[in-house]
Amino acid sequence: MTYELFDVFAVVISLTAVFSFVNFRFLRLPTSIGVMVIAMSASLIMLVLENLGFSAVHPAETLFREVDFNKTLMQGMLSYLLFAGALHVDLGDLARYKWVVASMASFGVLISTVIIGILGYWVFNTIGLAIPFIYCLLFGALISPTDPIAVLAILRSAGVSKYLETKITGESLFNDGIGIVVFIVILGIATETTPLSMASIATLFLHEAIGGVVLGLAAGYFCNFMLRQVDNYQVEVLITLALVTGSYALSQHLHVSGPIAVVIAGLLLGNHGRRFAMSEKTQEHLDLFWELVDEILNAILFTLIGIELLVISIDQPHLLAGVAAIGIVLGARFISVMIPVWGFRQVREFEKHTIKILTWGGLRGGISVALALSLPPGEMRDSLLAITYCVVVFSILVQGLSIGRLVRWAQGRSDH
Repeated sequence: MTYELFDVFAVVISLTAVFSFVNFRFLRLPTSIGVMVIAMSASLIMLVLENLGFSAVHPAETLFREVDFNKTLMQGMLSYLLFAGALHVDLGDLARYKWVVASMASFGVLISTVIIGILGYWVFNTIGLAIPFIYCLLFGALISPTDPIAVLAILRSAGVSKYLETKITGESLFNDGIGIVVFIVILGIATETTPLSMASIATLFLHEAIGGVVLGLAAGYFCNFMLRQVDNYQVEVLITLALVTGSYALSQHLHVSGPIAVVIAGLLLGNHGRRFAMSEKTQEHLDLFWELVDEILNAILFTLIGIELLVISIDQPHLLAGVAAIGIVLGARFISVMIPVWGFRQVREFEKHTIKILTWGGLRGGISVALALSLPPGEMRDSLLAITYCVVVFSILVQGLSIGRLVRWAQGRSDH
């Protein structure tokens, strides 16, 4: 039985609404975490029923398999979520920590990728999963970036200081763009579509990253120019919607980083555009619109992450590898945060327990799962997808639910 796209969309939206209602009435967890917990529970129940021979489950499972998570997130929802997050970041605050944020979003991702690749290669092969080193590096690239979608959704209720919020948010908004570029480079080497030379790798990296910055600036300034010519919030909201959709689509054709482009455009519009091109009424409606888009798409995304359990095969070796990967990823995150923090301590003061909070607050989310799903079909894809899913679930459920306690503990300790 096949389903139309609208059927799938209708079911996902309906489930998200029901899961959000159940979470609000009974679980009282942060919406993103709550809907994912309920979606995972529903997926597990369906898998159990299927194993018990209930044929009525098959149509539902078939429908959910119609959802292309990679395309839905990477070519649809991601641009709007990143723009909504960047729109509310104060560029002045971000500029004060620009070197720290830049180092964590670039060198931090590279350091983490290498550490995870080396340790992962040793651990996975010790467990019995014959994963080549280049694919272990690929796993490092897709799991190293902290997910801005997961981070921004959790930070709102964690109570972190403005200082730490700026660092975590700024890093998360940029390091996913850098991480995706690193992923593309390593994937090209693994599949032998990118020549293995420093010149070709550097050229591809610079084209993706700098091209994304240039496109974001050009699109942002053009949008800002149009906003200054009108004073009608309906038109202005539509212009920002076109900015996100058009610039992200154009980035795909120009082969530059779409995530970096929409983040740059969002920062420009949320600061320069807000100050010089929008009335107070427009700012109010623009904020309400993008906050609503952010909340709705977040809920849908975390519902989809929970539903993905239906299409991921996790056996005992993969589960063991996933548990081991959790420790490896956290260790690599600790080192990749510690190096820049220690390096900048000579010129900038950091709050106590900054490294602990940045390490534990570096959540992984849908982007990592989407990148794993984009791998060529085969044994390597199945293994890395299962391991990635284990890390993401732990990150969102355990780290996401406990980061608030860690922040309160750190602030309490700092007061003494």
